[in-house]
Amino acid sequence: MELFQKLFSNYILIAALSGWLVAQIIKAILHLVVTGEFQIERLFGDGGMPSCHSATVCALATATGLGCGVDSSHFALAFVFATIVINDAMGVRRETGRQAKVINEMMDLFKEMGKSGKNMSAQETLKELVGHTPLQVLVGATIGIIVALAESPFFPIH
Repeated sequence: MELFQKLFSNYILIAALSGWLVAQIIKAILHLVVTGEFQIERLFGDGGMPSCHSATVCALATATGLGCGVDSSHFALAFVFATIVINDAMGVRRETGRQAKVINEMMDLFKEMGKSGKNMSAQETLKELVGHTPLQVLVGATIGIIVALAESPFFPIH
């Protein structure tokens, strides 16, 4: 029981998880406003506005900096981790989504031309929404920093 009490009182962990949760909720709401339809996958899925990966790691790094000090090895690890995750979201994962879109369009074209006798199910279609634009990352990062600051027992507003 003491383990759970320690976990749930860990400001850095709570800030990171809260950053993720707030960004996911915002993502689902924005999707609903833009498309007019609620998709449960937007609460858990990757890609889209804002970047939940960026919100999570920026909340983690901000909370670590506030809690442990920006001169600590803990902050250095969190900062490098955040940089790698953000770079991956805008780089490799974004390119993966672009490639998936092209491949899906090619498969649709092959179906129209009658070259493919097999129809692809929704599960076989490649997921296109996996990466992020720089704006999506910036908004996610901002959300993460704000969440960490708002929850911080170390920040002067408390």
